Amino acid sequence: MCYIEEIDGPAKAENYFDTGNTDFPCAQGKGYYGRGPIQLSWNFNYGLCGRELNENLLASPEKVAQDPVLAFKTAFWFWTTNVRGNFNQGFGATIRAINGMECSGGDTTTVNKRIGYFRDYCGRLGVEPGDNLSC
Repeated sequence: MCYIEEIDGPAKAENYFDTGNTDFPCAQGKGYYGRGPIQLSWNFNYGLCGRELNENLLASPEKVAQDPVLAFKTAFWFWTTNVRGNFNQGFGATIRAINGMECSGGDTTTVNKRIGYFRDYCGRLGVEPGDNLSC
């Protein structure tokens, strides 16, 4: 919840197009990289979320970074749709639900950093981090 837009998001924008998704086609010149508190990304997430929130996020994905209320609405949508159901399966399932690309061997260094931060926060709060920390 530190960044409004993904670091280097515009430079990596083409990495977040699922061109095979005909339900939520990419709009020309738009990037579907991470924006908002949970970093909504991919055209299909912008499309699904926009449909639920009655916003055309495929046509205007930048609105997630420009409108704080909309940004938090997208975060709540993503959390309740993709994360909440996995939360009781451990921190690793949470990582997988939020950023599955890291878990498929894409970035083990980042996964290990996330686990380290989580352990640190748990320690500061005096709670056990639990099992299943890695995805």
